[in-house]
Amino acid sequence: MAMRYYISLPDPARARGTDPALSFHSHGADGLAAELQDALHSDRLFEQWRAQQEEPDEVDPALGATDADTTVKGEQHDLHIDLVVTTSLPSVVLRLGLLAGNGWQLRDVTSA
Repeated sequence: MAMRYYISLPDPARARGTDPALSFHSHGADGLAAELQDALHSDRLFEQWRAQQEEPDEVDPALGATDADTTVKGEQHDLHIDLVVTTSLPSVVLRLGLLAGNGWQLRDVTSA
């Protein structure tokens, strides 16, 4: 079942993970939305992260799940950005910790 996740980036410039190779690079709403959508369409970001782990083979492969039907829309609002993610993936797979670090907030979840 598809869900809609409403995510806020209160300070988009600070919405970066601890590893620059895995974090957001864009600054605007459209670019951030495109990066997140790409991260959910393919397992590229997950595989990069997994390769950095001490025991990559012990990482649960379910964390690398993808959904080619995922859509992410971004909107700029004054100083913050809102993202709306529509996907069948569970929230644990959204990869926001890698991309945005602690610079994001889950505002709501609804059925799509």
